[in-house]
Amino acid sequence: MSLTREQILAEMGITPIWRLRAAVPTGLPGEPAAAAPVTPSAASAASAAPASKAVAVDALNWPDLAAAVAACRACPLCGQRRQAVLGVGDLDPDWLFIGEGPGAEEDVKGEPFVGQAGKLLDNMLAALGIARGDKVYIGNAVKCRPPGNRTPEAAEMAACRPWLERQIALLRPKVIVLLGKAAVHSLLHDDKSLASLRGRRFEYQGIPVIVTYHPAYLLRNLPEKARAWEDLLFARRCLRESKAAGGGEPPF
Repeated sequence: MSLTREQILAEMGITPIWRLRAAVPTGLPGEPAAAAPVTPSAASAASAAPASKAVAVDALNWPDLAAAVAACRACPLCGQRRQAVLGVGDLDPDWLFIGEGPGAEEDVKGEPFVGQAGKLLDNMLAALGIARGDKVYIGNAVKCRPPGNRTPEAAEMAACRPWLERQIALLRPKVIVLLGKAAVHSLLHDDKSLASLRGRRFEYQGIPVIVTYHPAYLLRNLPEKARAWEDLLFARRCLRESKAAGGGEPPF
């Protein structure tokens, strides 16, 4: 049986065994400091991290998406929430309504648009002959409540955007209605005023997108309800055109 060098020296009573240390940078001018070694696995993991995250989100089904959103710690909003609010409604919808973020009541109940703004939204849906949960899905640009019910910040919306994009990919709605400026910024990356964006048809992944006012804004500005109704009628026309193009309902 062959012995190692250390075992041979130990048998001869020659101890302790001294080992050479790694060279220490001298810090002298002109002598670059030695870089810390990077293992191939660490390097590949670091370079692949963003792509892996994107691939992972794109592969999520509904249960996995809900679990991932509930566990999300991508921005500071997670530290103040009671729960993340993914969305609610029909998972095979014609309509997708996207608001800004959960408020205090939504944070408690775990469902978007359950306060006074939610009641107004339900009335708006009823005027169209539709209802929450019946070919309608409702979500938000961010899934956690901003403190004081303030408007979500750009970084917070960016952190939540992969979740929103995956929701849309799973839902495949026929038309998207953006409620308020934050929703517009999140999905369309447009910072123009809502007044300048209303009445125009945008598209996201081939889906018609219509911009209108947030119900909370309408509660503070009652005269704007008429303009919001015009936007919803426009969205319904776009929906019918979309269905007709896909072999669904005729546009009349």
